[in-house]
Amino acid sequence: MFYYLNGKITILDNNLAVVDCAGVGYACHCSTYTQSQLRVGEERRLYTHVNVKEDAFDIYGFSGREELRLFEQLTAVTGVGPASALAILSVLSPDQLSLAIMTGDEKSITRAKGIGAKSAKRIILELKDKLGGELDFSAGNAGAAVPVARDSGKVALATAALAELGYSQSEAAAALKGADAESMSVEELVRYGLRAMVMK
Repeated sequence: MFYYLNGKITILDNNLAVVDCAGVGYACHCSTYTQSQLRVGEERRLYTHVNVKEDAFDIYGFSGREELRLFEQLTAVTGVGPASALAILSVLSPDQLSLAIMTGDEKSITRAKGIGAKSAKRIILELKDKLGGELDFSAGNAGAAVPVARDSGKVALATAALAELGYSQSEAAAALKGADAESMSVEELVRYGLRAMVMK
């Protein structure tokens, strides 16, 4: 269908952005995260997902391809529809959501309206392996970019997670030194690293 819409933002409303493309206004449902990056009157590109049903033709727009990918992965999870996926992406940025899934952080995901503990557990269970080889924690709230190779192991993912929380790569690496990576999950490694930081 549409891969993206490129045009002027003419209306911003509650989780809605209207993009004017050659005189046609396309109403795109969007997350709070995407909406915060848009300004009325600016030319912007929104990457789109189109949901066609018997009684509806809904367009979902995202400021980046990473958020679009996460939206599509969320909606593939049993019991998670477009509205729920959008609610999750409205309380967590793409990097924060990836981190929450990789570290098993149910609490962060349940901050989204309509998402309970069972749904959060299902999201983590179904998406954790899919995200494991794809994470690329970028600047976001953490400062400098932290590249993570596709074949990175658990220690690399834990290091990236700690960097996302504001620690430098050298601090994270030092904190994880001595951890039994083979027997520990990524979440356990992150907790190990945080404890090591506190004990310093």
